[in-house]
Order: sequence, then structure tokens, then C-alpha cells
Amino acid sequence: MTDPLARNRLSEEGSPYLRQHADNPVHWQPWDDDAIEAARERDRPLFVSIGYSACHWCHVMEEESFSDPDIAATLNDEFVPVKVDREERPDLDDVFMTVCQLVRGGGGWPLSVWLTPELKPFYVGTYFPPDASRNQPGFRQLLDDIAESWRTERADVEARADQWTSAVRGELEDVPDPIDAAPGSDALTAVADAARDRADDEHGGWGGSQKFPQPSRIHALLRAADRTGDDAYTRTATRALDAMADGGLRDHVGGGFHRYCVDRDWTVPHFEKMLYDNAELARAYTAAHQATGDDRYAEIAGETLDFVDRELSDGRAFYATLDARSGDEEGSFYVWTPDEVDAAVADAGDAELFRARYGVTEPGNFEGDTVLTVAESVETLADDHDLRESEVAERLERAREQVFETREGRTRPARDEKVISAWNGLAVRAFAEAGLVLDDAYGERAAAALDFAREELWDAESGALARRWLDGERSGPGYLDDYAFLARGALTTYEATGDHRHLAFALDLSRALVEQFYDENAGALYFSTPDTPLARPQETEDRSTPSPVGVACETLLALDAFAPDDRLGEVVKRVLETQGANIRESPLGHASLALAADTYETGHLELTVAAAELPEDWRRVVADTYLPDRLLSRRPPTDGGLTEWLADLGVSDAPPLWAGREATEGATAYVCRRACSPPLTTGEELSEWIREFRP
Repeated sequence: MTDPLARNRLSEEGSPYLRQHADNPVHWQPWDDDAIEAARERDRPLFVSIGYSACHWCHVMEEESFSDPDIAATLNDEFVPVKVDREERPDLDDVFMTVCQLVRGGGGWPLSVWLTPELKPFYVGTYFPPDASRNQPGFRQLLDDIAESWRTERADVEARADQWTSAVRGELEDVPDPIDAAPGSDALTAVADAARDRADDEHGGWGGSQKFPQPSRIHALLRAADRTGDDAYTRTATRALDAMADGGLRDHVGGGFHRYCVDRDWTVPHFEKMLYDNAELARAYTAAHQATGDDRYAEIAGETLDFVDRELSDGRAFYATLDARSGDEEGSFYVWTPDEVDAAVADAGDAELFRARYGVTEPGNFEGDTVLTVAESVETLADDHDLRESEVAERLERAREQVFETREGRTRPARDEKVISAWNGLAVRAFAEAGLVLDDAYGERAAAALDFAREELWDAESGALARRWLDGERSGPGYLDDYAFLARGALTTYEATGDHRHLAFALDLSRALVEQFYDENAGALYFSTPDTPLARPQETEDRSTPSPVGVACETLLALDAFAPDDRLGEVVKRVLETQGANIRESPLGHASLALAADTYETGHLELTVAAAELPEDWRRVVADTYLPDRLLSRRPPTDGGLTEWLADLGVSDAPPLWAGREATEGATAYVCRRACSPPLTTGEELSEWIREFRP
């Protein structure tokens, strides 16, 4: 058998991030049994470097340290160097990031962790420069020091590793004592109050030196405003939405949003574009359009989804990321100088308007260039140039198209083309929701992506979902977020299209989710299966994506209406009781769970439609009405047509929301929230009964 440590093995891996390091002089290993066994045979520590393709500082550390022959020699001689793609192994990332946060008080990527051969962490950090700089230890010297400690202070190192392992297990696996009753609408109010009180009223959003999108908080604010009539909640939500839409977070030329901004006023972004951000922001803007009636939010939602379909897709599934860098420069694809705008736009007057609109100046706002932000309103430009507002808008759009065309000739950011189940689930949900609210075509796009996931990522025979697909191969076990997000996307696609195959897929995923991740004794949904190294995480808080536990609860609660014998609602009740104390102690971090708790208490607004097609005026009622706890249940017009559906769903009898609800005279609707309307046959009646059952 060949020695796995004798060479860099990453060229054999599917992950684009791992393959980016295949030419390093470091003898990188993937996280696998061969690498771990080699560490134990040689009694060497593992050095584990965790990152992802679009991570700027991951690229920097590769260029500075992992390409350095001397540093590589130390890594190869003293350690077992292991590379991990956090997007493919979120369980490892979660465990070791928790260690970093416990020990260092913060974290980030690249994440650097040293482990004993028993996989217990004993030293941790993030980015290290090759040599000491600005109070940061140099990576070169650090490797020598850790290797020396391993040889001469072994007992102390192992004692620290045991202590850290115990701490991280307690942090990740322990569950709080369950409360007497599951939280309900009080949790929603607590989240909305905290979001309002802690918001940046001057610049919008949350945070100081960095600003991240927080879609779950926006959904909580919009729902609380709808529930209470308190306009302060709406103002906080729309201030954040407007700031993101006007600032540098949004790509004003090509659409879509960057990862986050590095300043308080949303000017300069970290330029990578992630599928999950764009999916969740598109859904937030769609909801804001419904809640406020502002058509601008609908335009931004559509623009964002169009970007995703154009830049992060092959027409079937959705890809993971676009890199922050173009060639070797961060952000160069997106920034402009006045001369570059003038060269791109044929008409000098159009170019002048474009520069004024987006603040393109000689000094710039980013290393001598300009990140485009909305600097002047169309109304002001019209007044300043003695033009009609419609003419200004038309000329700005013409200029934007020409700037976009010029930008297409630049070196493009690298694209990570792996297909991640969880992130595709978020995108499917966003497209499906837009299919109901904005345009049927978005629903059709959601269905196409969902069909891909069912065919390429799901193994129906074993009931298992893969984490990712790339170049015709699926790889890795799915985690809680994969099952929960994709199930939620499938359910929303059923609502948008009426195709019960998508509902059946949602049920299949949810049944597998409960089987693999629910611990009845603990009353907890874990992120991974019990074989996760070191500790089994729970992800109850919203992070860069919504809490998988929160989305799982929301989805299981909805699907319980279709398959009550599966007792999915009881799982939700137990989880909410278990996590109730956490929700109440830290509401802002648990927005997704609070939204699920609110629906658990108030019940869904069930709209059951018995019809071959959803009548157009009914569709408009659903599209134009903000219904955050909507469950649109479509069924065949007769019970005879329902028999095949029930067999496909694995359900023996018609569930209560379908039983006895046939069409009467043409398409028929029933509106229910723990009580029901009579059969309805007009859009006007549907709208009236929706108002009647609003909480």
C-alpha cells in the first residue's frame, strides 16, 4: 500500500476548493480514514485547514504560506495536513468553529485547527501571516512551536485537548431543560422588539463595522407588523431592505447581492456572491412587496432571481458561489472609474447621468475605484438636468446595459459549480414563492431545479439525500439543512404549481429527516448523524442561512396537515419545548425558530383549492396578500382523482384539509384556521374569508 502522506492527494477530490490546493507543495490530505490512520500510525498531530472557494483570506493564506516550500516542508514532516471544504463538511466546520469561538472569542475563515491523532483539538486560530505581523504570530514560527510542544509538553497538550473536547461537546450537544409549554406568538414579538431596538436607525440593518444581510429578522419584523399594526416594525424592516438595495451590497449592473459589507453604511462589500444569500434576500424582498405594496421590492426580487438563473445555474440546478476575486484582484470585476464609464457608454449625457446616479468619482470609494451605490435619486437627476423622470430612468437603463456589456469582457470571478442540496432548497423556495407572487415562470424554474435534485441528489431506494453533486457525481451524506431546506422548497413548489409529486418529495424528505436527525429522548433535532467526530452539533440559531432546526419545524408543522399519522407535529412540539428557553433568552438569534413557534400557536391559514387549475383571480388574491403563515393546499376537484395522490404520498386516508372538500360548481376554495369557511367560488369570497381568519 502506498503512503498517503507521500503526496498531495487533492487532485483526486471533487470539491473545487480542494482542487485549488492540489498544486501546493503541502502534502494535503482530504478528511478521510487514510489520513486519520496515518496520523495515528505516526503519532503526529493533524493540521486541519477549513475554508471555501469564495473566501478571500483563504486564497491569501494559500499564496503566502501553503505555497512556501519551507512552510510546506514543516507541515509535511511534523503534521498530517488536511484540507476541508466547509461547504461540503459543515459538521466539521461547526464543531471546530465552536472550539475557535470558545477559545478565541471569535472565528472566521480560513479556520486553522491542530488535532491530536484522536481528533481532539489543542490549538486553533484563523488566518495567520507567514511571519509575525501586527500582533499576529507568524505561521512559520507557530508550526515550529507547536511541533516542539507536541514532542516536549505532550501531557499538557493532551490535557488541554481533553478539556476543549469536553467543553465543545457540552456547548453543541447539551439541550436545555424543556419548558412547560412550547413558546408561541410571544417569541415572535420578542424577536421583532429586539430587532427594532438593536437596529442601526441611521444606516439600516444591524451591526457596526460590518453589515450582514439578516433576512430572518426582516421576516419576523414584517410578520409582527402585520399582526400588531405597529409601523415601527415595518420601518425597521424597510430601512434595512432599502439600505441593502441602494448600497454596495447590491450589484447595480448585473443584479444579485454580495456576501456582506465591511463598513457601517453599506458601501464596500466583500465581493463574493453566495447562492444562499441571493435566495434568501429574493424571498425577503418578495415578502416585503406583499407586505408594503412597494413594486420596487418586487423588481429587486425578480432582478436577483434573474441573476441567479443567469450566473449561478446551468438551467437545471443552482451553483454554489462566485469568487470575490477576478484574476488576482478582489472586486476588480465590479468597480469603475469615471473614464471606464465614459468609455463604456456611447452617449456622453447618459454616462454623466450614470456616474451621478451611482457616485462614480475620481477619488472613488475603494482603492481608487468606485463601488456603485445609489448616490442621487432619479427625481434629483431629473431636476438637475431639466429632464422628465421617465426619461432619466430610460437613459440610466440604457447606460446600465452598455456598462454590463463592457463588464462581460473583463476577467470573470471564478464560479464554484458544485450543487449543494441545502442551498438549492433555499433557491427552489425563493423561485417558487416568486412563481406565486411575481410570475408563473419562476415557479416552473423551481420545479425544474427540484426535479434535478430528486433525480441526482436523492436515492429513493435508501431514502438518503446527498450533500452535493458535481460533474455527474453525488457525494457526501446530507445534513439537517439539506433535508429541511429542500423539503421546504418542495412544499412551496407544490403550492406554486399544484403538482403533487413535489408534495410527495417533501414528505419523503421530512420522514427521512425525522428518522436520521431527531432524538426523541433529548427532544432535539441534531445537525448531523451520531457518527460526527468529536460532537454532534445542533444549529438552532440563524447564521448565514436560516436555522435548519427552525426551517425543519416550520416544514414539519405544515406537512403534518397532509400526513397526520406521521405525527410530525409532535416532533415540532417537543423541539419547541426543548428550545423554548434558548428562544426566550436570545430571541434575536432564534428568529426562524420564533417564526415556527408563532405558527405552532396560531395555526396555518389553510387555503384548500379543489380545482384542476388555480383560477387567475384567485392567484392574484394570493399574490397580492401578505400571508406569512399561508398553507396553499391544492387537490383534484373530485375524490376519485384524489386516490392516486394519496398512494403517491404514502397516506392511507384523505387528511382533514382535503376530506369532504370536493369542487362544487367549478373551482372551489375553503379557507380555514381551526375553523372553516363555507365552499367559496369567487375571488371576492376568497379575499373576504382570508381577512376573516387573519390572526
